[in-house]
Amino acid sequence: MTSSLEKTHSQLDGLGFAGWVSGLTLFVIWAAALSFATDVVTYHNDIYRSGQNSEETILTQSNVNSAAFGKLFTLPVDSVIDGEPLYLSALAIPGKGTHNVVYTETENDSVYAFDADQGTLLWQVSVLGTGEQPSDTHGCGQISPTIGVTSTPVIDRHAGLHGTIYVVAMSKNSSSYFQRIHALDAATGKEQPGSPITVAAKYPGTGDGSQGGYVIFNPGQYAERQGLLLLDGVLYTAWTSHCDARPYTGWVIGYNAKTGAQASVLDLTPNGNEGAIWQAGAGMASDGKFIYLLDANGTFDTDLNAQGFPSSGDFGNAFVKISTSGGTLTVADYFNMYDTVQESDSDTDLGSGGAMLLPAMKDSQGKTHELAIGAGKDSNIYIVDRNNMGKFNPQNDSAIYQELDGVLGGGVWSTPAYFNGSVYYGPEGNNLLQFTFTNAKLSTSPVAKSAVSFTYPGTTPSVSANGTQNGIVWAIEHSDPNDVLHAYNASSVAQELYNSGQAPNGRDQFGSASHFGTPMIVNGKVYVGTQNGVAVFGLLPGKK
Repeated sequence: MTSSLEKTHSQLDGLGFAGWVSGLTLFVIWAAALSFATDVVTYHNDIYRSGQNSEETILTQSNVNSAAFGKLFTLPVDSVIDGEPLYLSALAIPGKGTHNVVYTETENDSVYAFDADQGTLLWQVSVLGTGEQPSDTHGCGQISPTIGVTSTPVIDRHAGLHGTIYVVAMSKNSSSYFQRIHALDAATGKEQPGSPITVAAKYPGTGDGSQGGYVIFNPGQYAERQGLLLLDGVLYTAWTSHCDARPYTGWVIGYNAKTGAQASVLDLTPNGNEGAIWQAGAGMASDGKFIYLLDANGTFDTDLNAQGFPSSGDFGNAFVKISTSGGTLTVADYFNMYDTVQESDSDTDLGSGGAMLLPAMKDSQGKTHELAIGAGKDSNIYIVDRNNMGKFNPQNDSAIYQELDGVLGGGVWSTPAYFNGSVYYGPEGNNLLQFTFTNAKLSTSPVAKSAVSFTYPGTTPSVSANGTQNGIVWAIEHSDPNDVLHAYNASSVAQELYNSGQAPNGRDQFGSASHFGTPMIVNGKVYVGTQNGVAVFGLLPGKK
């Protein structure tokens, strides 16, 4: 993993904190950050999307067992939760004292803040406009029973009086659909000045839904499923379709988080079609300078220009690196499989999974590599060099840094996690698989796997640890009638420490988790979004 200094820098970039302290040295940023307790302000803990909280001092491999650990309570909400819960420690709430706060949101367009330890409701707001209701499903069962707030929000603890949580919400009235960005005060839930912002955009192109030489963002055709990214004061959104119902293209839209002004727009298939960005709910990843994502099935121009880029600017089904330099979004590099057109045509796309950045690694010759990893429906793991991703070769994938074919049997509708040299993947209908890096190369087969297999959509693991000690991999198994929370030894996921089906009399049952449920672990507790609440697990009373 990155050093404490590098990790803190990445986390602060994710908060937009660098913009607030522009001109200060990295050392000062790092020293100031150490004064804060652990927060979880973005999808999968950091903008690398590593899924790890390496500052967990309460939960250990010794006390996470059914005798000492279990479900404590459930935080009730008004509809389905699809995003990952987020967390702020020691937040002052006007008139209510200081609380550790867990945030969640629902497909009914509601946003909640609860005391994370006691379970009391601190505030609840609806982000519906006057005369509006949550969107219908557009005949697509991927998000249901309605479409409201789907994606994981992002929090900037330093914006506004008490911090700000940014939420994207879909709604409709009798004649129109709306996509809006809401900036809510983290302590009160009140809309910040200038909020909400209605999403609207156009981009030069002749692709799906174009008019007069521009593709047009039609709010009814899209949903914001991937977790929000906050980078250098810009809030980045990205958009998916409703069950491949055309017309649609691949939008990334950035907004100034302070003013609400649209900062930048990029369409990844402006002269083609499809190319949605959904990544099973995973947020776009970033190293603090560039944005990385896995694009879904869509148009890819196999005719390349002199620089090796698609001649018409269509990057469907690609592993994409996006530059934010100068406030403009442009594709800086990419990788596409040699058979990308056939994979798109058969809906065997890369974009069903989420991308993750890896810490800098040295090979056997001492050379440092900066890598990113991704996988989708074709069961392959793709590892790219972030400084030379490989682009497209119609004959083979020889230019990619490393490719492991067929190792994720069942395909991926999830996001991996990383901890202490290991990568954990949960393919559909397969076991939780652990791979390890040696000399900057990933093992060509799993070094360990769980005993249980995970039905569709597989599982997105998260990791808790105290530094490199007491690593625990957490994963949700979808199972009828009750889903199961599993905890594994991070050194070998073949060793299960706990699962929520072990305790007698159904003590730890929590019903059905979110479709792409991602457990969030912080301050001795595990938070799991469900169909009607957040299930909270931790050490049982009197245990330690």
